[in-house]
Amino acid sequence: MGRKVIIIGPAYPLRGGIANFNEALYRAYEKAGASVQIVSFSVQYPSILFPGKSQVESDSRPEPGLRIQSLIHSLNPATWLRTARYINKQKPDYVVVRFWLPFMAMSLGSVLRFLKKDIRIIALVDNAIPHEKRPGDGLLTRYFMSRPQGFVTMSKSVLNDLSRFTKSSNKCFIPHPVYDIYGEPVPMKEARDTLGLSQEDKVLLFFGFVRKYKGLNLLLDAMADPRLEAMNVKLIVAGEFYEHSGVYLNQIEQNNLTERVILHNHFIPAEDIARYFGAANMVAQTYLSATQSGVTQIAYYFGRPMLVTDVGGLAEIVPHKQAGYVCQQTAIDVADAVVDFFEQNREPEMARFVQSKAPEFSWEAMVNGIEELFSNLVSDDKK
Repeated sequence: MGRKVIIIGPAYPLRGGIANFNEALYRAYEKAGASVQIVSFSVQYPSILFPGKSQVESDSRPEPGLRIQSLIHSLNPATWLRTARYINKQKPDYVVVRFWLPFMAMSLGSVLRFLKKDIRIIALVDNAIPHEKRPGDGLLTRYFMSRPQGFVTMSKSVLNDLSRFTKSSNKCFIPHPVYDIYGEPVPMKEARDTLGLSQEDKVLLFFGFVRKYKGLNLLLDAMADPRLEAMNVKLIVAGEFYEHSGVYLNQIEQNNLTERVILHNHFIPAEDIARYFGAANMVAQTYLSATQSGVTQIAYYFGRPMLVTDVGGLAEIVPHKQAGYVCQQTAIDVADAVVDFFEQNREPEMARFVQSKAPEFSWEAMVNGIEELFSNLVSDDKK
């Protein structure tokens, strides 16, 4: 390729799905022959605004060879200028800047404004409209969106949302690639032995940090369905609570679910993820609001059928009754899908479909799609 590319967004030692994504994208560019580095945050969220326990990896080490510069303090304008000066000195052909939250608009949008005119800017937009809305979101988002020349989204719903903020015709949809950074799949027996589950258990997995929009309350209501109780279906909730856990603990107790809901309410390090997916029969994402989800693509990597709600872009990549189920946002519809899955023994056929479809969501396709968008920007400049 011979291209020089800078990815702007979270990376090690910051933790979470976006950091993992950026590091995987780095590897894909590297594999394609590009010179690539990541410009990340020195401070992403002030501790007073961060809902979790820690923003940084505590145990794991960075992948060898990753070029990461942690320069941006989200609330310190002096670092925004220094970051732009650093990027300008590197003379990249283009930057790929992540946008997922209006809070980041001032720091990232300002960095982009200080870049030289010959550096093309492509925004990789996770969410144009946040799941949890606050006053001023629109103004902040417009401030950021006014600078990139090209836009990539990973769901068609976000692609449609972009029309509220930009008139650019240089935007495209590229599906979220399948994560391939979590090691080899763990056999179900081994995974369940590790987690203290029986081989006969019927197990759903709710994975990732817990916030209201992710709909754990809906899934807990479905778990209270008498049919699921009779089948002794169990649910593993694996992830840190980003809001007060009391409401969920009360719901578990009131629905008599204490024996069937297993809480691992802490951040799950990358090296442990395989065992959770290996232990599950099906991954449940009963979201109340969504665009796309990295959890879906982890499920694809590990060959696990999925149950998703019909919101955002989730239904786009989980074909109903093939890769899993697309449900309405009601406890009865979710429970009906779980009953069908176990009673009709759908797991083998759905798992085979998931495994056959996973190669469609490649990192090579993501890089090629961004490269095509960059070529269009260059062509437009020559007109």
